[in-house]
Amino acid sequence: MSDAENPLDPFKRATTATIRAIAGDDELDVTFGAGPPVVRGGTLRLPLPSVGADQSEIDAVRGVGDEFALRFKHHNPRLHSMYSPEGGPAQEMFEWIESARIASLGAMRMKGVAQNLDAHLEVQCKQAAFDTITAESDAPLSVAVGLLVRQQLTGRELPPSAEHVVQYWREHVMENAGEHIEALRDHVADQDTFASLCRNIIADLGLPIDLTDPNEGENNSEDMDTMDQSEEADSEFSPEDVVLDDDSAGEENSDGDATTVEMDAHADMDEAASESDPDEAPMPMPDDAGRIPVDNNYQAYTERFDEIIKAEELCDPDELMRLRQLLDQQLVSLQHATSKLANRLQRRLMAKQNRTWEFDLEEGILDAARLTQVVVDPMNPLAYKQEKETKFRDTVVTLLIDSSGSMRGRSITIAAMCADIMGRTLERCSVRVEILGFTTRAWRGGESREAWINDNKPTNPGRLNDLRHIVYKSADDSWSRSRRNLGLMMREELLKENIDGEALIWAHNRVVTRPEQRKVMMVISDGLPVDNSTLLVNPSNFLEQHLKYAISMIEDHSPVELVAIGIGHDVTHHYKRAVTITDAEQLGGAMTDQLAELFDVKG
Repeated sequence: MSDAENPLDPFKRATTATIRAIAGDDELDVTFGAGPPVVRGGTLRLPLPSVGADQSEIDAVRGVGDEFALRFKHHNPRLHSMYSPEGGPAQEMFEWIESARIASLGAMRMKGVAQNLDAHLEVQCKQAAFDTITAESDAPLSVAVGLLVRQQLTGRELPPSAEHVVQYWREHVMENAGEHIEALRDHVADQDTFASLCRNIIADLGLPIDLTDPNEGENNSEDMDTMDQSEEADSEFSPEDVVLDDDSAGEENSDGDATTVEMDAHADMDEAASESDPDEAPMPMPDDAGRIPVDNNYQAYTERFDEIIKAEELCDPDELMRLRQLLDQQLVSLQHATSKLANRLQRRLMAKQNRTWEFDLEEGILDAARLTQVVVDPMNPLAYKQEKETKFRDTVVTLLIDSSGSMRGRSITIAAMCADIMGRTLERCSVRVEILGFTTRAWRGGESREAWINDNKPTNPGRLNDLRHIVYKSADDSWSRSRRNLGLMMREELLKENIDGEALIWAHNRVVTRPEQRKVMMVISDGLPVDNSTLLVNPSNFLEQHLKYAISMIEDHSPVELVAIGIGHDVTHHYKRAVTITDAEQLGGAMTDQLAELFDVKG
């Protein structure tokens, strides 16, 4: 290795060559960067381990690449879509079993790949907190079935955290679906037959599924063409692209079961919307104060356990100061860049206040363009100019940050940096800033879920988790008093699940009633809403549909201007005004451009 070579370059070259070999595609474009892995067209971006990373971290990253490569090689998206159930736990289970098939094709043939896949699975399960499960009700059945099938196909022992999930369901699953699971061994390389057997397993376990042969009517070329076109249109965000979006750099979801739930919700969104009756329930309108009401098609089982809390109330002062110092350490590497950004942003915003001149005045600054007139007529009094202050609309900005488990790691750090830079910069420009966060009080349901269980589990209960909405900085608090609160984002145990729709409405209803003339709301998130306890007992697109409702109400019926920044994931599917960033270095351009555009003075 040359002196100038990055220590990670040999790792990149070896990993790229391995992925291309496994995928059977010498032209596959493999890149590395911060954030979760993602596929865009023919390009695969993988997380980059830190310099000096231990072997387990390196193996986990390799496992992500190996699983993507196996999926490129052995997975047919069109066939998968034909057999996949339509939403709910059945679809989640189907996704997990297919992932098990793909992993087994590599694990059975290559020992090194098997070890990498195990390392990745261990990281995935630990980040989903599966190793802390203490009751069967907390162990998602769909995950357990997928892991059990993986064990049966590979013949390998599961990592400890994965085994911890399976132990609660092993006897039940094998008793009811053991025969079909055993039959999977003979058809691992045949996705068509394998998928058909998967549907039988789902039926064996009592989940609702249509067992009609998906191949019936396959000869209808028009339908097939439509399907192909649909897949092509969704190629930038398909379940196959994001199944593996979890690693040490930041999980797509902090709950393994929620991984497929989030994917399913996106896939079913448009279909569900098209099938709904437009006359079924009229969309409510904002009230006289501009506040958005709850969607008629959305409900929470109970709101008794929800909380709106100040950041300083969630942490003692000493711990809060330590966390703030941790954030400051992260900002050190970007100190130069953030200072430039802050100055650049300030100049652009202030330029909108003082950007015009008045000419032909009797006093002020001498107008160089009129010097010839002064020479010709020294008594001419109209040779001066003055800068005219353009009225800068009184403005408030609300920054709403996804504080969920899927943001753990680099993503939440980037979000905290966003908040810090924007808070400091906008205050310099006399723009009031409010910084809010949203998560839940518990994993996989809290007291809300317990209340539902105690009430004998009524069907379609709605949201089954306890909301936690956090006020890091109110609009009326000074930056100096609130800056340390941002350190709370670095506290990993705070980050749980995310219910975006209700958070957007909460933040909107706070800002819309403020006295400022102009109101801007910026959302920083890494994807779709996920709450495992809610999605397991409601339609799989339940939370996403409510998010769509909230966004639509704000964008179409509110004076609040909405913009989104997606961290590592494309959020333009939902927001009209959105940008995507993958690392802190991109904050400068993204935020400057977005804010400058927002603060353009409109006639």
